[in-house]
Amino acid sequence: MSEFDLIISNVRVVRPDTDTVRTGDIAVRDGRVAEIAEGIDAARALETVDGGGRLAFPGAVDAHQHWGIYNPLEIDARTESRASAQGGVTTGLTYIRTGQYYLNKGGDYADFFPEVLQRAQGAAHVDYAFHVAPMQRSHLDELDALVDEFGVTSFKIFMFYGSHGLHGRSADQASFLMTPPGERYDIAHFEFVMRALQGVRERHPEIAERISLSLHCETAEIMAAYTRMVEEEGELSGLAAYSASRPPHSEGLAVTIASYLAHETGLPTINLLHLSSAKALEAALTMARAFPHIDFRREVTLGHLLTDIDTAHGVGGKVNPPIRPRDDVEALWRHVLAGEVDWVVSDHACCKDEAKFGADRDDVFLAKSGFGGAEYLLPGLVSEGRKRGLSDPAVARLVSWNPAQRYGLTGKGTIAPGYDADIALVDPDAPWTVRAEDSESTQEYTPFEGVEIGARVTDVFLRGTRIVDAGKVVGDPHGAYIRRNR
Repeated sequence: MSEFDLIISNVRVVRPDTDTVRTGDIAVRDGRVAEIAEGIDAARALETVDGGGRLAFPGAVDAHQHWGIYNPLEIDARTESRASAQGGVTTGLTYIRTGQYYLNKGGDYADFFPEVLQRAQGAAHVDYAFHVAPMQRSHLDELDALVDEFGVTSFKIFMFYGSHGLHGRSADQASFLMTPPGERYDIAHFEFVMRALQGVRERHPEIAERISLSLHCETAEIMAAYTRMVEEEGELSGLAAYSASRPPHSEGLAVTIASYLAHETGLPTINLLHLSSAKALEAALTMARAFPHIDFRREVTLGHLLTDIDTAHGVGGKVNPPIRPRDDVEALWRHVLAGEVDWVVSDHACCKDEAKFGADRDDVFLAKSGFGGAEYLLPGLVSEGRKRGLSDPAVARLVSWNPAQRYGLTGKGTIAPGYDADIALVDPDAPWTVRAEDSESTQEYTPFEGVEIGARVTDVFLRGTRIVDAGKVVGDPHGAYIRRNR
């Protein structure tokens, strides 16, 4: 009987716990890494794959996706997980909430979340978990059950939803959010979410550090006023207009409010999502100094690192918070290189062409927000990062280890004995040009169209099973839902 199921030989192993990339072989048994060494005898395994000297990264943990926001969840789970696998992603964390979009239902999570799990079951090509948003007062009483029964340990607040729509101004928030009559989704609700979640942490001390709250930090009142100004002045168009309508200080102000609420409520595990601008990062770092007892984590998206308002491919690049001018892109990179960003994500939200654009395809205010990008996550960060001096182990920390640790994915994030054999082989010297038609996503366009990426994901293994072979997704879906309360 063979000792190992698989050996991936002749690779340069990239690990987040060291800055040295070592050549060797990776042996896999029962879906987990069993041994890493040079010259492991191929006769000890049922199968051997020659890595050809490529980089072996731990599979990316894409901590910010939106399956089911514009397409049925069971469809996105299949197609967008295929796109994820293309980008070296082996675990996707996707947001879910009640209200319009997603399942288009309100009510309690006791009824809602089992349907979420049922729709995704058996469809995904990568492992997955869900972040859950408490949208109404009754959801606060369900937090313990979400942790205990469903293994959910991460939650989210959308700070602008109280008086601003998903795509712009909106006067009918109650209908959009599907919340009970008389309830408001506002700063007071955010405070009570924090207090309730801190109570959950206190009742679950053994997993308290992996129970966290993420915040989309934009200020609705600022955005509403600036949207009106931009539209009335009529001087800007496209992504420049959208960025001006949701200005960076809107992010900074929301970060400040969220941070003080975390201090007030004693909730220490706070994730500040998709910070897009110099002002947002400045506010986040200022708050970290002001409240050193709060364990802030800071997230940036690949879209905000690779594109700006002039280089992104048209109105298809509309997203919240917006793609910014080049000065903000460069500021984000300075913070990444300084180690002040904790992880990089795709914020993948597949929105097909027919849904994305309005009657006037060039009117950014008629377009829907969000786009896919998981298929470019690992190669894009390796490629651009190398140009700027970001080491490969630093990339592994940003896309694998750091999000896995924060979000309770205890078997993910590194290549080491005992961890899941989630491995992405990357050729760092294989340049290619992004074309939407080459993506496994059902989205027919991409704001990355024409971007030159200097690295390519060639092969991906999920728990030791190859799901990408020579750049192509292969096999039936066998991604599993991960309960994070163990």
